[in-house]
Amino acid sequence: MNQQKRIEIFRRLRAANPRPTTELHYENDFQLLVAVILSAQATDKGVNKATEALFRKVKTPADMLRLGEAGLKSHIKSIGLYNSKAKNIIATSRILQERYGGQVPHDRTALESLPGVGRKTANVVLNTAFGEPTIAVDTHIFRVANRTGLAPGKTVLEVERKLQRFVPDEFKQDAHHWLILLGRYICTARKPKCQQCPIADLCDYRHKTQTA
Repeated sequence: MNQQKRIEIFRRLRAANPRPTTELHYENDFQLLVAVILSAQATDKGVNKATEALFRKVKTPADMLRLGEAGLKSHIKSIGLYNSKAKNIIATSRILQERYGGQVPHDRTALESLPGVGRKTANVVLNTAFGEPTIAVDTHIFRVANRTGLAPGKTVLEVERKLQRFVPDEFKQDAHHWLILLGRYICTARKPKCQQCPIADLCDYRHKTQTA
């Protein structure tokens, strides 16, 4: 895929959704961090359902520590891997409270050192909370990048690095959100809805579905 195609892809995605954002519900940076940790191997819809009551009680790391691991589990037991996620979130809350004054650090190394936070989670927080032009690659973006030819790669890190290299600077801030929404609702895994896709004519996918 040439760069002119890439530019046109993002122009169309921007025209269709000028101000994209995460579908996770949150009110502050700490709640966003918790929601992203919970979203690993879970749907945003499922996370939002679980955090609706939780976030009415918990606004800060101190609130989370007062709730405790057992209390947290009672709110998130509908989410996969909730036991390990609860343990990590409590440990992360303690570190945030003790080392960072209850604030989420604006620093990749610090974020990735927190229990339950990997590169993808750090990228989401850096982008959504702090406005950095990072691109977090999840299963949806990995599929879209490879299927369309936008930034093909065999690993998540390879795709991320190619997207950082190929996506024009003017689109980088929102690229993560556009691509994840495209993968979630249009370029789905089993049967992509190519007839509804705004970039179908620019896509290199060989097995496009036909208009019904």
